[in-house]
Amino acid sequence: MHRPADWAQPIEKQYNLFQMSPTLYRSALPDKGAVPLLEKLKVGTVINFLPETDSSWLSTPGITQVQLPYRTNHVDDADVLKALRAIKSAEAKGPVLMHCKHGSDRTGLMAAMYRVVIQGWSKEEALNEMTQGGFGDSTHFKDGIRYMMQADVDKLRTALANGDCSTSPFAACSMKSWFKSAHIE
Repeated sequence: MHRPADWAQPIEKQYNLFQMSPTLYRSALPDKGAVPLLEKLKVGTVINFLPETDSSWLSTPGITQVQLPYRTNHVDDADVLKALRAIKSAEAKGPVLMHCKHGSDRTGLMAAMYRVVIQGWSKEEALNEMTQGGFGDSTHFKDGIRYMMQADVDKLRTALANGDCSTSPFAACSMKSWFKSAHIE
């Protein structure tokens, strides 16, 4: 199959590393051997979607570590907004690598949401890249696909622009600030 030019392009097979844009990469869990490659790509931030930190393999000064663990079967708008906001703010300082363990389902969902919310792709285009892009085992994509199909892209864009933690006023993160403001009186 011919790979569409706007899809993430393969950089390094060993790490399932692909370049999505001039400032965004996606991969499986790197190791110490990946550090020279990350430095060559000028990656300034590594965003990790796993519960374990990257400190075991990444101790390079000048590469910021951001940890945003989540599970695709429990993903919500707050997780997506946190990840998109982290990517956008890190991209302002240079290239970013986002990863999970295999670089397919957690990373795949956030890559697809980035495509739709930030880059303006249709859900169909982003889902095609996510499921047919050669990123790994697609048997785990069903939760991410389900989330994507029901996601309200306009609400996500608005929440991202407004700095809201979620699209719902009833999300746990929204309720916390609501309770804080209610106790001021």
